[in-house]
Amino acid sequence: MTTFALAGFGFRAAAFHRVAQALPQVRCVGAVVRAPHRRSLPVAAFGDVAECVREARPDFLVTAVPRTANPGIIADAVAYGLPVLAETPPAADLPGLRALWAAVGGSGLVQVAEQYLLMPTHAARLAATGAGIIGTPTQVQVSSTQQYHAVSLIRGLLGVGHAAARVRAVRTVAPLLDPLGRAGWTDDPRPKQATTTIATLDFDGGRSGVYDFTTGQTRNLLRFRRLLVRGTHGELRDDEIVHMPAPRTITRTPLVRRQSGHDLDLNGFDTETITLGAQVLYRNPYPGHRFNDDEIATATLLDAMAAWVRRVGPPPYPLAEGAQDHLLALAIEEAADTGQEITTTTQAWSAE
Repeated sequence: MTTFALAGFGFRAAAFHRVAQALPQVRCVGAVVRAPHRRSLPVAAFGDVAECVREARPDFLVTAVPRTANPGIIADAVAYGLPVLAETPPAADLPGLRALWAAVGGSGLVQVAEQYLLMPTHAARLAATGAGIIGTPTQVQVSSTQQYHAVSLIRGLLGVGHAAARVRAVRTVAPLLDPLGRAGWTDDPRPKQATTTIATLDFDGGRSGVYDFTTGQTRNLLRFRRLLVRGTHGELRDDEIVHMPAPRTITRTPLVRRQSGHDLDLNGFDTETITLGAQVLYRNPYPGHRFNDDEIATATLLDAMAAWVRRVGPPPYPLAEGAQDHLLALAIEEAADTGQEITTTTQAWSAE
């Protein structure tokens, strides 16, 4: 059994706790929270990291606090030799990222809770592109999620690592209905002004990314989620691949998701597999739990973190990767704010 504690108990922390309750090999032993929230928590509450370490002795800490508070909590945990899974982003801005790296980068104790490439659909797409079906990926276009999450998808599917990028961006504003929020249906019939940010990221060598995000798009089902990976030998568009398996032969092959619980399938609603023809690209490691995609990704993160702290698995998503994602996300915002091209430079974490 691997134990962890939470820092904070808001929306994301509660999601980690909820998922952990279904995992037999991982257990939440407490939360570091401010005094007014302690009585309502389903776990033991602690006033600071020191008290949590002393009383609960967790194997690692999950931080789910505002980005401005994240570096301080991370540094406190590292000072006690406690591994950290830090919610995104690990710091608020570039100076904050640099200061955080200077403080804890050398410890090797900090991972980032970037979950998007662990979601079933994205994991299947990553497996398909990694198999070389569309050749070498040259461009990734993402229109579904914001900032560092989208950048993680672009970097991961392109395989660009910490390469420098030239970033250009523009913003437009238009009315859009906002039917859903974290609390559910809004029942608000009035469109509100929504900002769309479109950016291009040029990594050289023919590799590029396109970022397209509208305010609230993560939950707004009136906007399609779109993902395109262009390669030297074809491309992947959402859940379909076009490629050339033989001379003078163009094939379109769907990625097929096997979802139980439909029609006369009485096994219960669950994700089973995502396949490309006879090839299984993804298999749900948590059958029977009825997890949604974000919960599957969160469970995968927790299990990977637990394996890493036990030294039986690789690091889930090192701080250097999370910092690079946010570096590029900040460059997108700066380019949109100023109307100027922003070129990212090598940072201390890129040399690791």
